[in-house]
Amino acid sequence: MQPTHGASKIHLPGVRHLVAVASGKGGVGKSTVAANLALALKAQGYQVGLMDADIYGPSIPIMMGIGEVDPQSTQFPLERYGIKLMSMGFLIKGTQAVIWRGPMVHRAVQQFLTDIPWGELDYLIVDMPPGTGDAQLTLTQSAPLSGAIIVTTPQEVSLVDARKGLEMFRQVRVPVLGIVENMSYFIGEDGKRYDIFRHGGGSKLAHDAGVPCLGEIPIDPRVAECGDTGEPIVHKYPDSPVSETYMQLAKTVVDQLTKAGKQPELPTLKL
Repeated sequence: MQPTHGASKIHLPGVRHLVAVASGKGGVGKSTVAANLALALKAQGYQVGLMDADIYGPSIPIMMGIGEVDPQSTQFPLERYGIKLMSMGFLIKGTQAVIWRGPMVHRAVQQFLTDIPWGELDYLIVDMPPGTGDAQLTLTQSAPLSGAIIVTTPQEVSLVDARKGLEMFRQVRVPVLGIVENMSYFIGEDGKRYDIFRHGGGSKLAHDAGVPCLGEIPIDPRVAECGDTGEPIVHKYPDSPVSETYMQLAKTVVDQLTKAGKQPELPTLKL
């Protein structure tokens, strides 16, 4: 895959940092990480938006506790817990399937970025769909991404796909801020640590790829409960070990973006 060097970047004048949260495959908790990272950044005093770029399977409305809305009479972005939100899930009924080809996905993602009045934001977190498809191409080639965070779980089947996602961002010259290992371990009632899905895969991937391991998120049954009831754990249980890990993750992401600084523009190729 080659970047579209001649394509102009979307201009988002009020957004300081546009950060993609991505994974090579589904089921690793990417949306959970995106939502709780956004809330952790907000808790640290930043102005934050959360854009759901998963056109086919949007989950941010459920995770953030927003039911069906009338898109004809609703002003976007919506706001919940102090976070500005946009998702395809606000535009369709919960049981409705989105059956679109690539150009329509491309257009929807661009409209979410350019037609939504995001206002002044320190961070706009983009919850990416799994894989390396149309939505990813649209964002990486036309949006001014400050960096990408790759979410994986410890087991090898997840790491293989995470590597592909990481390499996609590198091929289009989007800085990879680092790896987050989700569902990393579990602390039992006996106080002992249990590596249910193995351990250390995220750190190994980060080492092999030459990027930081941004954090290891422990397993807590309340994470799923909070996601299903629309109140992410960082908001509902701010003093839990998982929430503390997300708060540290947010600080690390801020530090990584500060180190990355402004990225050079890609050269324009004459075709």
